[in-house]
Amino acid sequence: MIEFSLLFFLVAGAAAFFVGASKGGLPMVGVLGVPLLALVMPPVAAAALLLPVYIVSDMVGLWAYRKQYSGRNLAILVPAMIGGVGLGWATARITEEWMVTLLVGLVGLYYCATVVLRKADAPPRPADVPRGVFWGAIAGFTSFVSHTGGPPYQTYVLPQRLPKMVFAGTSTIVFAIINLVKVIPYWALGQFNVSNLEVAAMLSPVAVVGALLGYKLTTVIPEKLFYRLVEVALFLISLKLVYGALTS
Repeated sequence: MIEFSLLFFLVAGAAAFFVGASKGGLPMVGVLGVPLLALVMPPVAAAALLLPVYIVSDMVGLWAYRKQYSGRNLAILVPAMIGGVGLGWATARITEEWMVTLLVGLVGLYYCATVVLRKADAPPRPADVPRGVFWGAIAGFTSFVSHTGGPPYQTYVLPQRLPKMVFAGTSTIVFAIINLVKVIPYWALGQFNVSNLEVAAMLSPVAVVGALLGYKLTTVIPEKLFYRLVEVALFLISLKLVYGALTS
């Protein structure tokens, strides 16, 4: 049973703000939403409550990045991620959440290790179909289970070294589409109720403010620093996910 206390709304408000900021172009904070809200409610319920908040803030991100995105990445990733969502839906009754959390954390650490070992002058990797389908399917699956599609997605896209705003725009558009796709299976699995939707409606304005601020910060942060922040955040978040999975 969820207790709608002052502490709940303070934590939920912070989670909604981080969700919004990620849709504005700061992916390093978006993955904090569900773990933060899980401090005051069950993780599965937290993921369901935040989905409408993601969708509302997605609208801000779609408008902000309507001209800045990689069409090739969208063409590769969106179908693969929808397939991953379908797999998550089909296996929802038998999938252990800690296993998914561990997978996401290990993927993030894998990418961070490749960054450390990669030569400084290594050329950007192209947006190729085999890797895109593989990582896209994993991102869709983990996004469905716990809104943690970021690490697999970033493992595929970050090595391409896209321009900062194109990376942010592509991320926003991809996950906006996937969040809409997730509504049907979430509803079918009984994850929505009137109380959750009412709370989501109250949190949405906070997420919109976060999205606007996130977009503003993305435009002013130097590109090299932007990518370094993404990689450091990915490393720290991945460590937390692995630790949480192994100690749950």
